[in-house]
Amino acid sequence: MRHQTQAKTFEVEKIRKDFPILNRKVNGYPLVYFDNAATSQTPQQVIDVIVDYYSNYNANIHRGVHSLSQEATDKYEQARIKLQKHFNAEKPYEIIFTSGTTHGINLVASGFSEFLKEGDEILVSAMEHHSNIVPWQMLCERTGAILKVIPINLKGELIYSEYEKLINENTKLVFVNHVSNALGSVNPIKEIIEKAHANNAAVLIDGAQAAPHIKADVQALDVDFYVASAHKMCGPTGVGILYGKEAWLEKLPPYQGGGEMIATVSFEKTTYAGLPHKFEAGTPNICGGIAFGAAIDYMNQIGFDEIAAYEHELLEYATGKLKEIEGMKIYGEAEEKTAVISFNIEGLHPYDIGTLLDKMGIAVRTGHHCAQPVMDFFKIPGTVRASFSFYNSHDEIDSFIEAVKKAKMMLQ
Repeated sequence: MRHQTQAKTFEVEKIRKDFPILNRKVNGYPLVYFDNAATSQTPQQVIDVIVDYYSNYNANIHRGVHSLSQEATDKYEQARIKLQKHFNAEKPYEIIFTSGTTHGINLVASGFSEFLKEGDEILVSAMEHHSNIVPWQMLCERTGAILKVIPINLKGELIYSEYEKLINENTKLVFVNHVSNALGSVNPIKEIIEKAHANNAAVLIDGAQAAPHIKADVQALDVDFYVASAHKMCGPTGVGILYGKEAWLEKLPPYQGGGEMIATVSFEKTTYAGLPHKFEAGTPNICGGIAFGAAIDYMNQIGFDEIAAYEHELLEYATGKLKEIEGMKIYGEAEEKTAVISFNIEGLHPYDIGTLLDKMGIAVRTGHHCAQPVMDFFKIPGTVRASFSFYNSHDEIDSFIEAVKKAKMMLQ
């Protein structure tokens, strides 16, 4: 069969050996992990880097003259350079380490409080994660700016013509996810950025769901800000990055005050450090940053083009199999999408399906996926979401399909 040939070419079984968690059982069944859009699993190569840090050179960075501190500082800054190269930022200090995507968004939203006034407009898409809605609502409450929403169609695609109507000389900021976490839709961000810049608006792209599948080139995109999280890219939780153009990062005020982000402190006046330290107050997640660099190395060694091609095949295979099930409704059938399938079965609650799948060792996500406006658009309480990664297999999809059929039979 075609998928078996592809699986052999991609060497998925070899890759799966890098992930120790895939060997465990859940409720007596081999684990089938299809909740990758929430968080990916971590390969042994990254786990080893975490253990090595705490075993051999755990120390605070940028401050110590002793050898451990210097070694930790070097490794941490090397990780920043790895991320700079991966996202093709022009300069290393345009990469700001954060605690994750949400932190990066809030950092930018906080900074823009100084630049917005009543009557200014902010555009977001209707398919955003709550973390790319709530900070902008808070920003509007602080400044009197107006939040406007770019609508989507029934296929789960942004209606670009409506975006063109919404944007105008009052638009100061545009915020769109690169990929929808609820639907998997890939948005036309290059065109969105170009249109925004033609109207003198800045753009932040939420890359949390895209970064595990698509290698974003921030210079080619000409994006002002791009955010991502390590834990969706085979790295640890609690660390992410904010890319910002140098000119914008220089303009934005610090998000937090404390150690590391200062140049001089007196009770009369404090001056701030240069980039990137201006936005990195306090002791960072040192181990997390270093491990994020290791995760980027791991994924680049496999190759993002290869990952994307294999995951697309998983998506097509699973979609075809699910559509054979009577009563199946898939939400989000965009022309371009990543390996995410949100679905319901007529007459059944997604929570009940997810609970039964878990009893059979299959991990999926159920609910509104922190994208409640998307669910409201489709007039549903939530969906079952199966999200695939490059270490998943066609055999796992077969097990998943059989489990869905069994759950359907048990619930009807």
